[in-house]
Amino acid sequence: MTARSRRALLLPALLAAASLALAACGGGSSAGTDADAGPPQTGGTLRFAVGSDAGCVDPQQVGSNDTIYSVRQLVDSLTDQDPKTGEIKPYLATAWQASPDAKSFTFTLRSGVTFSDGTALDANAVKANFDRIGQLGARATLAKGYLAGYTGTTVASPTQFTVNFGQPSAQFLQATATHSLGILSPATVAKSDDERCAGVIGSGPFTLQNYTKNASITLAKRTGYNWGSSLFSHPGDAYLDTLEFRIVPESGVRTGSLQSGEIDAIGSIGQQDEAPLTGAGAQLLARSNPGVVFGIAFNNSKPIVTDPAVRQALTVALNRQEIVSAVFPSQTKPATSVLASTTPSYSDDSAQLGFDAAKAKSTLDAAGWAPGPDGIRAKDGQKLTIPVTYSPVAATNKPALELIQQQAKAVGIDIALQEVPIAQAAAVQSAGDFSALWFNVTRADPDILRGQFSTAGANFFRVPQGPLQSLLVAQAGEPDATKRTGIVDQAQQQVLQDGYFVPVTELTTVLAAAANTHGITFDASSRIQLHDAWKSK
Repeated sequence: MTARSRRALLLPALLAAASLALAACGGGSSAGTDADAGPPQTGGTLRFAVGSDAGCVDPQQVGSNDTIYSVRQLVDSLTDQDPKTGEIKPYLATAWQASPDAKSFTFTLRSGVTFSDGTALDANAVKANFDRIGQLGARATLAKGYLAGYTGTTVASPTQFTVNFGQPSAQFLQATATHSLGILSPATVAKSDDERCAGVIGSGPFTLQNYTKNASITLAKRTGYNWGSSLFSHPGDAYLDTLEFRIVPESGVRTGSLQSGEIDAIGSIGQQDEAPLTGAGAQLLARSNPGVVFGIAFNNSKPIVTDPAVRQALTVALNRQEIVSAVFPSQTKPATSVLASTTPSYSDDSAQLGFDAAKAKSTLDAAGWAPGPDGIRAKDGQKLTIPVTYSPVAATNKPALELIQQQAKAVGIDIALQEVPIAQAAAVQSAGDFSALWFNVTRADPDILRGQFSTAGANFFRVPQGPLQSLLVAQAGEPDATKRTGIVDQAQQQVLQDGYFVPVTELTTVLAAAANTHGITFDASSRIQLHDAWKSK
């Protein structure tokens, strides 16, 4: 890494603050790394079963982990992020420099990179990508959030360009390591949102061979690939010839397919799957996802949930350890903050999240919510019913919410579950067509709080103006790592104090892989990288 890029590492707070949190979670766990496996072997097909399909294969428009596993392999990013230290590393960019005010970022690209359609990946291609992202629709929530305040890209040469923002954006350098800002070919960028969802062209180690909605996504090795991330374990082409992602919603079917040898790896491991899988010799790989934990966010423009007492009562009405133990894999942790423990600048706010049914009841009593004959509270003739919208992106979503439903009922809150299809989830959130939303969002940077709770952005949760907003703005423009962490700490506490979000559990990515499958690694966002994956014969 150049001296210039090392200096730039000082800008994002995550690069100083992430190391301990990420290392504590084991960094980038890998499948089949035992010494007995011998040297990596080339060729073959990795068959991977996931539980859902987002209905789109455009990395810039996909936010569902099950689909990110495949589309991440199609694109390269400007930078990469070390999952063990949080440090930003070279990828497509060999060097970068941030301005002192964090409003502009200058990158130097490596030369000779091409998209799989033969066109050059140069500074103009990057500019075309960033210019287009702001015009994408509701599916591109993550990408648009990372470019909030973007004012344009200035191209100095085919290998040098500067990305500019209207306000400080300390988070942007880490954003360049994500799949959401992965670089697509100019031909793909020019297509409509829906056309891009049907197929994209990238520069990554694999190309899209076939996509059949709700059935499969098949990728083929890109021959001649020699510009991989500096974090990849080997240069050049990927080891595997083909990646086949099968959409298998039933957890038991995924588990049985791995046990029988029909499948090489599976995602969305349920608690009940662990013993059968390890008993069959499968490897379990796990890493907590950084970012906003799974929990319930409120639409602050809707009736009932505008009452702070209701939100605060629900926060202490939940027994998070019971929910985790009953529903989630054994590696899962209860939420101890709005942010997961693997997120840079995370702070432990578990003291505000303790289970206290008596406090929940007294809070509701004081606010005038009186118990009815059926135990559900009411006020001024209106029952205390909170509709909670969710989509089945994870097999644990529904059972977790059903247990939350039971716990809330014990204090007089009626939780009404409303399931929406995965493909419609982004539109529902964007339109604000919900009272409360079960959701999480993954990102290895604390600015994810601004993306979700700032009134200056999309403001899906209709958060009102208040003390939180100045904190979110301040952390985005603070180049000093220690100072930024202190501001983020205050922001996490403020979200809980205002009751805008009820944290429940950290999303933990748990995968299972056959004994002959090696080199599946987690990146800093707990998504998988398959350039280095291989199978022994």
